[in-house]
Amino acid sequence: MGRAADRGPGRIGDWLVKIATLENGTRDGQLLILSEDGTTGRKAAAGSLIAALDGTGFDATGEAEAFDAAQCASPLPRAVQFLDASAYVNHVELVRKARKAEMPERFWTDPLMYQGASYFNGPTAPILGDPAWGIDFEAEIAVITGDVSMGASPEEAAGAIRFVMLLNDISLRNLIPDELSKGFGFVQSKPVNSCAPLAVTPEALPGWDGRKLNGIFRIDLNGAPFGRVEAGQDMTFDFGQLIAHAAKTRHLPAGTVIGSGTVSNKDADGGPGRPVADGGRGYACIAEQRMIETIQDGAPKTPFLQPGDRVEIWMEDENGQSIFGRIDQTVQAVGD
Repeated sequence: MGRAADRGPGRIGDWLVKIATLENGTRDGQLLILSEDGTTGRKAAAGSLIAALDGTGFDATGEAEAFDAAQCASPLPRAVQFLDASAYVNHVELVRKARKAEMPERFWTDPLMYQGASYFNGPTAPILGDPAWGIDFEAEIAVITGDVSMGASPEEAAGAIRFVMLLNDISLRNLIPDELSKGFGFVQSKPVNSCAPLAVTPEALPGWDGRKLNGIFRIDLNGAPFGRVEAGQDMTFDFGQLIAHAAKTRHLPAGTVIGSGTVSNKDADGGPGRPVADGGRGYACIAEQRMIETIQDGAPKTPFLQPGDRVEIWMEDENGQSIFGRIDQTVQAVGD
């Protein structure tokens, strides 16, 4: 593993493939530069990922040591900001249809985006909540950017993507309607999210086309397949467009995280997706299955998450090897 050819702010060389952050008792953790196969890692001289992105660089120090994903925090425990989109408009369309609400035409041309909590839990942190809140998972792709200038084009914005990672965006579905009815939000209905242990440079990703990631996103609920969705399909807005949207009126500092929103696919015939058990691709959140049940049967029947439920989220390469490691979380009632 060589040295970076360009260590300017937020820039990396072709030598860098995968990174992770170890829990070390500090808020930002210890950045690790991993070998290509992800089995060993060396500590980054910068200390943390945010420091490396700020311009300290990605030089590694010391001897390579065996890598243990169980010791990982989120790759970027504290981002500069987190902006979450709804790039898969099929998901939004189903929400509106289940409510018998008209779908605004501009939703197909202007991305939806909100600003969420800018710190992230590690891949095995419990999902904390009150079951009455309607706890749900959302499997998403997320990117970490370098500096992005205000008014950047989608092409310029795509060139600022430094790392790609997986995100579990927790939603408290029963709190959302009241928050949105005030004309503001989200706040209480969008708590802290969790990330898979590894972040990968776009150039090293199988299926990355420069603006989005193609590949099967795998979601298991309590050990059974819940989603086998295709991340590269039905993505109305790619990451270049999402980052440019966020940067329309402001500069985005290095260390900004942009989420794709829930990955959502139509069925092969163009209709609503079907559960995995019925031969479909399933879903990346419980709400979507409930929406389809409402549309087809008049009412939802699948419950939201309950204490003890286990959610696993990951992606594999063509050889069946995990690309980003695995999010593996269990629901825990607040106060337990």
